[in-house]
Amino acid sequence: MNRPNRLAKETSPYLLQHAHNPVDWYAWGDEALDTARREDKPILVSIGYAACHWCHVMERESFEDTETAQFMNEHFVNIKIDREERPDLDHIYMDAVQAMTGSGGWPLNVFLTPEGKPFYGGTYFPPRPVHHRNSWREVLAGVSNAFRDRRKEVEQQAENLTRHVATLGSFDIGAGKEEPGSGKKAGSGKEPGPGEDPGNIFQPATLQQATDQLMAAADKEEGGFGAAPKFPQTFSIRFLLNQYYFTRDKSVLDQACLSLDKIIRGGLYDQLGGGFARYSTDREWLVPHFEKMLYDNALLITTLSEAYQLTRKLVYREAIERSIEFIERELGNKEHGYYSSLDADSEGIEGKYYVWDKAEIDLLLGQDAALFNTYYGVTSEGNWEGKNILTRTAETPSEPVARGILQTARQRLLERRNTRVRPALDDKILLGWNALLNIGLSKAYAALGNDRYRQMAIANMDFLRSRFKGEGVYHYHHAFKGEARVPAFLDDYAALISALLHLQEITGNGDYLIEAKHLLQFVIRHFSEPDTGFFLYTHEGQKDILLRKREIYDGATPSGNSMMASNLLYLGIVFDEREWTKRASRMAAALHRPVISYPGSFGVWATIFQALAYTIPEVVITGHRPENARKEFLSHLIPYRVFQSSQEENTQFPLLRDKPAGQDPLIFVCQNYACQLPVNEVATAIRLVENVYKISVPNVQ
Repeated sequence: MNRPNRLAKETSPYLLQHAHNPVDWYAWGDEALDTARREDKPILVSIGYAACHWCHVMERESFEDTETAQFMNEHFVNIKIDREERPDLDHIYMDAVQAMTGSGGWPLNVFLTPEGKPFYGGTYFPPRPVHHRNSWREVLAGVSNAFRDRRKEVEQQAENLTRHVATLGSFDIGAGKEEPGSGKKAGSGKEPGPGEDPGNIFQPATLQQATDQLMAAADKEEGGFGAAPKFPQTFSIRFLLNQYYFTRDKSVLDQACLSLDKIIRGGLYDQLGGGFARYSTDREWLVPHFEKMLYDNALLITTLSEAYQLTRKLVYREAIERSIEFIERELGNKEHGYYSSLDADSEGIEGKYYVWDKAEIDLLLGQDAALFNTYYGVTSEGNWEGKNILTRTAETPSEPVARGILQTARQRLLERRNTRVRPALDDKILLGWNALLNIGLSKAYAALGNDRYRQMAIANMDFLRSRFKGEGVYHYHHAFKGEARVPAFLDDYAALISALLHLQEITGNGDYLIEAKHLLQFVIRHFSEPDTGFFLYTHEGQKDILLRKREIYDGATPSGNSMMASNLLYLGIVFDEREWTKRASRMAAALHRPVISYPGSFGVWATIFQALAYTIPEVVITGHRPENARKEFLSHLIPYRVFQSSQEENTQFPLLRDKPAGQDPLIFVCQNYACQLPVNEVATAIRLVENVYKISVPNVQ
């Protein structure tokens, strides 16, 4: 093994994976940047993450090769970045590579001038030329020669590219990011500014246009959207669930449920241990990219919870329960924080931990193997590279005995799997991803009524409040070293605020609202972009980046701006801050063309359009014991509403003023603070809410 390099002092599992490379890696910081300027060398920035399969491949092929490392050390200042630790840097340099090449991904390798400006880059490079693709050594030599022999040309390219990256995310949105799963470029044309009157943008007809676009991209046979590789696209599914609620168009509900059903039956879902992999490499959801990310599972739990509220399908309930069990078992720590991910590889082989030989199953299960193999599609030939990825190829047996046999068999195989060499754990605890899980736990409690999920959400929030705050709020906490590092980014704050809003709904604790308000005011002061009403990704005081960017696309996770727009709407109503609700409306209106044309890239924005088009009811429950009524109310899907509950009259919040609390619960349904007469029954209140929307929602259970 090589002597450790500078990365041995880091806490990121991804950086530590490279601590024994012969490459003289630096972490991002003053030391590396000062060295580049002093020695007048170009910078190689290589970005990845711990669960990235192709990052591991390139490390084995190139970064562990002594001759390659020697060339890199001689000609470059080499910097390794964990994209999850520094998403701000990843955003900047990913945009640069996408602008140069038309595509992006990880590992991301980008070359910078000594001043940190990008001029060339790409993703994975092989050790030898293949399929008209240059080898990594050829790329290194070419870049080094260009920097030495054509310096002015390189610097001009870097200046032009930096200016271009700075404009991405502006209202001229047609700059080359693809709509997930479609291959289409997202958006084009000048958008109206947030200061302009939204006019008649937020109308059901507008939403129907977005629905038509989404349904045109939908796979009507296998679920999901677009061709392989297929991502769950939970925001699009949630939009369709909401759209069914508002329009009673059963085709959109069918597509949403088809997508979830196919995902759960396929290899993306871990049939033994619960939880979901990141994406499917094929149309049929059979072969996953086996890494498991906290944020994917959080977002799927949220989506499944809303689907269950609408349909009461038991398969959704089971997937929620088993996925939360997976997160507790494999990603949780004793302090109620949750780690980032599990690797795709085990013993250097992708998926090895999760796949099976039929002979091994037959030996373990004996006479029960026939039923198990039929249900999960197990054959001697296998369904992937001679092995079996477990999928549900048959309907769930109706007989209790057969269901019991399957449950016992799953447990036996899971116990055997636990003896295998496990995939590596990325033990970073990220604020934003934990907040997304917190939202998922609140949603799961609302849908299923399991108080354990409510307690998990409360305990996780206590952990986040205690470990991620210091002089400010931090993005990343290392579980074992006890360090909070890197100032929080916009999406961290936005997700945390949203989690506090959901938590107050399931607890009735107004302190969460006060904390959310303070955080919102902090974000407005320190992240606002002058003249646009949007928010920049980084704090105004952060100095170690090339430029401050605005992120508006809803990608694998919601954009900070879409979450902030939702937070502004909610808290603007709770605290009667009209300027906050107006700002949210102007933000959404500024994006109306791309949201309508490319809803797959703006899925959370599209749900905000639904709220603004169909109005936002305000619901209040008062009473000395509001718990049962609150629990019953929350079990229903109402796509966007403001909800508070209180055991006593409370003048601190405008919606709770002049609403008495007696022995029996009273439920107030309001709109713009004008309330109807209170009712005692939740079912009656639900009908009043539907009347606010001027719809009658059929029972689809």
